[in-house]
Amino acid sequence: MVDFAGWEMPVFYSGIIEEHNAVRTRVGLFDVSHMGEIEIRGKDSLPLLEKLTANNVSKLVPGKVQYTALMYPQGTFVDDLLVYCVSSTHYLLCVNAINTEKDYRWIVDHLEGRVEAEGRTFSYTQLALQGRIAIDLLQPITDIDLSCIRYYWFDWGKVDGVEAIISRTGYTGEDGFEIYIDPSDSVQVWEKLLSVAEKEGIVPVGLGARDTLRLEAKMALYGNDIDHTTTPLEADLEWIVKLEKGDFIGREALLKQKAEGIRRKLVGFELKERGIARKGCPVWVGDNMVGKVTSGTFAPYLKKSIGLTYLPIENCSVGSQFQVEVHGKRLLAEVVPTPFYKKDYQIVCHK
Repeated sequence: MVDFAGWEMPVFYSGIIEEHNAVRTRVGLFDVSHMGEIEIRGKDSLPLLEKLTANNVSKLVPGKVQYTALMYPQGTFVDDLLVYCVSSTHYLLCVNAINTEKDYRWIVDHLEGRVEAEGRTFSYTQLALQGRIAIDLLQPITDIDLSCIRYYWFDWGKVDGVEAIISRTGYTGEDGFEIYIDPSDSVQVWEKLLSVAEKEGIVPVGLGARDTLRLEAKMALYGNDIDHTTTPLEADLEWIVKLEKGDFIGREALLKQKAEGIRRKLVGFELKERGIARKGCPVWVGDNMVGKVTSGTFAPYLKKSIGLTYLPIENCSVGSQFQVEVHGKRLLAEVVPTPFYKKDYQIVCHK
């Protein structure tokens, strides 16, 4: 158990490699209640979120979820987050635990018109069931037809008789569902999920495997791969930036950066020599140290040493080679296509 953004969290239950591979081949259960929740309500909720975030919130309809960025004027990240559209006047934001208070203060400081923001982190337990058989295990204990929840959508219903919000997003590269329930029902639902899936080899999963899973899927982690010094354009997240939607905080800086061209970009790499690139390892192009590894590990499922780093734009093409310094020794690395891992099955949806 370790302290994580003020929460006591498990690094692992049975072992990082076992938990990682269980999610990749079967299913795993995560307690991610440390994630922050902020509710936005009122007639001017949409204008507020359009001003604060880079994606186009007006494209959302009730039941739809959007990945986006909360922006600083310089075009960098306050945070990356999910926006759940409950209605045109009610949105639920799921933010990073380490940024919950900062995000809330930023939002409150920019309130205008008839809109209110409320911190709701301690009103929700969030459990995530992730893996290719997640739908088969969850369906018997919920009254929602899970096949009707599309990717990045959500619905309301019951899980083991408990009122819940069920979404289908994920942070592992697998299919799966997030279950938002009242904290008083946490133990009941957690134990029910473990019991119904015991014969299928379900395992509880800690922070260690959560990190290796998201890295194989090239999902950015705030504080590692993105922060207040990086822009979405540099972080290979241009797809969440909708410059055409109109004015928002950071738009002018991003327009300028896009016009001038980015000078660096977040890329995925593999080590071509024996070793493991960890966060903070120096990155070299020739005799020049150009940055550091932002995330790195030995990928348990892929059985490769992989990582993410920012490289000068002229060195970002697939196949480009550079060096990562590990324990004082420079090891050959090569830019590779990402995500490193792609699931070999389709998400089933009948809606």
